Amino acid sequence: MGEPVRVLVTGAAGQIAYSLLYSIAKGDVFGKDQPLILVLLDITPMMTVLEGVVMELQDCALPLLREVIPTDKEEVAFKDLDVAILVGSMPRREGMERKDLLKANVKIFKSQGAALDKYAKKTVKVVVVGNPANTNCLIASKSAPSIPKENFSCLTRLDHNRAKSQIALKLGVTANDVKNVIIWGNHSSTQYPDVNHAKVNVKGKEVGVYEAIKDDSWLKGDFILTVQQRGAAVIKARKLSSAMSAAKAICDHVRDIWFGTPAGEFVSMGVISDGNSYGVPEDLLYSFPVVIKDKTWKFVEGLPINDFSREKMDLTAKELAEEKETAVEFLSSA
Repeated sequence: MGEPVRVLVTGAAGQIAYSLLYSIAKGDVFGKDQPLILVLLDITPMMTVLEGVVMELQDCALPLLREVIPTDKEEVAFKDLDVAILVGSMPRREGMERKDLLKANVKIFKSQGAALDKYAKKTVKVVVVGNPANTNCLIASKSAPSIPKENFSCLTRLDHNRAKSQIALKLGVTANDVKNVIIWGNHSSTQYPDVNHAKVNVKGKEVGVYEAIKDDSWLKGDFILTVQQRGAAVIKARKLSSAMSAAKAICDHVRDIWFGTPAGEFVSMGVISDGNSYGVPEDLLYSFPVVIKDKTWKFVEGLPINDFSREKMDLTAKELAEEKETAVEFLSSA
């Protein structure tokens, strides 16, 4: 048993955290022999609820959990962190323009970025989940100039997992039989789920997804729409947003950062676009296929991009550029 890893979860009294904290605390993310200190941040009105969450974590009697620190203070929450999982954000309320949502979130993520800069380890890995995740992540990174941009990523793993499972369901295989799907761009309905480079194991033989499914119109139509709009479909059915699947995706994302990606496989992550070879403008937080080794991600290079994909990739980049422009305006006045 080494030194405990210090992990912050924000929005810790919320629904995603409720599904997430148990998985982290029992060793699903950092390994079964890695002690943990969990720091739980939420806003002051949620502190009573958070006390209940702390009691439950204690009552799970988990051997790896050395300490749980509930707080509403950034200087406590961000101190000496190894990993920050930023789940909390201003949710979109009915009748709210995306612009209003961006403005509220710029304030939150500017403040949290500054707190990371001031209190966290410079090696901290920061994962932004709260929406609009890509732009919130960019703002946090810009507000933490002393932490490498590469240490910031946002969650598109839920979309990645959704794409994998849609392919698996269509073919009657398990999700583990499908690999190398890609989510390009924004974690919004403009994201592009791309299976041109994906492989599926059918009866012990690895084949391309297009070859396996033999239904191009479904792959270019309903499949893409289902993945793009899955979050809305869950809300419509459950009257609440995806929490269980989001928590699972966060665990997958952080575990891959910590331990690396399996050989021959890549995953999707929103990362800084600087130096990419896919014609995506610089200084955007855009989802790419990446491989991870020694806690460092690299773009998957050299994938051929057809015209259909190019158009979709550009469309989501355009949305991200517009979001960034709005957010940066707010940033200077925040």
